[in-house]
Amino acid sequence: MTAAIDPVELTRDLIRRPSVTPADAGAMAIVEATLRGLGFACRRMKFGEIENLYARFGTARPNLCFAGHTDVVPVGDADAWSKDAFAAEVVEGVLIGRGAVDMKSAIAAFAAATADAIAAGTVTGSISFLITGDEEGVATDGTTRVVDALRAEGEIIDHCVVGEPTSAETFGDMVKVGRRGSINAEITVQGIAGHVAYPHRAANPAPVLIRLLASLQSRRLDDGYAEFQPSNLEVTWIDAPNTATNVIPGVARARLNIRFNPNHTGQGLADWIAAEAGEAGEGFAGKITVTPAISGEAFLTERGAFTDLVAAAVADVTGVAPELSTSGGTSDARFIRALCPVIEVGLVGKTMHQVDERAPVAEIRTLQQVYARIIARYFAAG
Repeated sequence: MTAAIDPVELTRDLIRRPSVTPADAGAMAIVEATLRGLGFACRRMKFGEIENLYARFGTARPNLCFAGHTDVVPVGDADAWSKDAFAAEVVEGVLIGRGAVDMKSAIAAFAAATADAIAAGTVTGSISFLITGDEEGVATDGTTRVVDALRAEGEIIDHCVVGEPTSAETFGDMVKVGRRGSINAEITVQGIAGHVAYPHRAANPAPVLIRLLASLQSRRLDDGYAEFQPSNLEVTWIDAPNTATNVIPGVARARLNIRFNPNHTGQGLADWIAAEAGEAGEGFAGKITVTPAISGEAFLTERGAFTDLVAAAVADVTGVAPELSTSGGTSDARFIRALCPVIEVGLVGKTMHQVDERAPVAEIRTLQQVYARIIARYFAAG
């Protein structure tokens, strides 16, 4: 008989592995050993420095996948923590540690729910786990590489639950059915340095950059999209390296980010930025270079049987139907949606990435119950 898993203790074991991206520190081995113990066929898929794992129990369809990540962000000021960030101490019913919310607890809760389902014999199809160590980093050697490999092999995943911390204020009040896309752009205006008293001998890049940024920010990108908030452009960094007060700088740089809804594509926005840069540089003796990086496209899992099932499972446990939202940042769901419909369900995310990241142990156990209901409803629906 399959042994039960305590999700809190498994979360603590994972937290004690300081898996700050790209380090693994043995976290993936814990997940693999846990799943092998449940009868999963496990496959490590390492790309570059990144450890990834795809594990599957069963061979029949439908295949319900759980996706998550073992990597975490740095602790920041270690002295500001009330407890060691990787000691995984429980204080008055609250688990403190990096990854407690984002998102080692979700991996543990889904593993515990899966163990119970296997023991009960209710898994009539397959359950799989897609776990990466590269969600908090640049995300080039993690889920996106695994998804590409699985597609090439013809592996079928029918639906996916991602364990990101989606609840906003209280547990279960929100799940994510989509995400906005994200594009970063670095702009470099190369001019000609010179003395401020002789501007005709120089080409000042700063006014050109200012005009370009003003033009980009003056455009209202859209008024929103069904299920999505309006897209927004934010300038995140400006620099014109110059230590003197009487020198026209030779270069000026800026970075910006756009979070966009399905009114746009990443490439469309990149083309727009490039066109605006061309106009801003007309008559300028220097050169403008725009380097875009599209980290994900906007996507939406349309309301239907799967979203209804997940919402009902949350309501079974909490008594309240969750809001189906597309708010927040990006997640690896943006890659998985190429394989199947995907929805994100997890803990309250208020303390993720913060000092003293923490999760009430009762909520970790409640998350296990939600995942158990998702599994039960999923395979009952056939």
